[in-house]
Amino acid sequence: MIIQYLFSDPFIFFAWAVAFLIGLTIHEFSHALVAYKLGDPTAKYAGRITLNPLAHLDLFGTILLFVVGFGWGKPVPFNPHNLRDQKYGPLLIAIAGPLSNLVIAFVFGLALRFFVAYEMAFGLILLFSVIVFLNIILAVFNLLPIPPLDGSKILFAILPDSMNDLKITLERYGLFILIFFLFFLLPIIFPIIFNLSKLIMGQGAFNVFLTTFGG
Repeated sequence: MIIQYLFSDPFIFFAWAVAFLIGLTIHEFSHALVAYKLGDPTAKYAGRITLNPLAHLDLFGTILLFVVGFGWGKPVPFNPHNLRDQKYGPLLIAIAGPLSNLVIAFVFGLALRFFVAYEMAFGLILLFSVIVFLNIILAVFNLLPIPPLDGSKILFAILPDSMNDLKITLERYGLFILIFFLFFLLPIIFPIIFNLSKLIMGQGAFNVFLTTFGG
């Protein structure tokens, strides 16, 4: 896990920490900003429309990320009754987080292609490749239609009212489904994550990333 690099290779630990702070902060900030733009000031009053990581970090979720490789930030509160579009507003708020992670991945991916082409510093290539990879993980994972992930809110917004029983069931057992997925089905999405990473950062930077982490 990430914590193992703290003493064996502090720069790699630093790279993962920076990537996590950037990805999680902008992810949660995007949720809060879109909710506010759609008419709900709840997140603003909670101090969540900020790029200060401290406003978005969950202590236990952060510790788990570095210790076991899986963590989370503080959920952004919003009141759906305040939204101008109460049907699709929650969908837009939910998708804002993963979409922001994809934007981060593309921006740093473009920079990586420039760095590799002009043989820039290895450290920068490694740092940026970790940022791309982690943000793709955040985007893909959060789009899974399992409560409490963002993908479930997107799914609930597009399901017809006649399928309310399915929504209730998923909300009731979502945490158990998520745990089952993490233990038994996680390898299904890793090819997607690796292929997207290679596509966005380019083969050269992807090779550096794989070589560094024993791929």
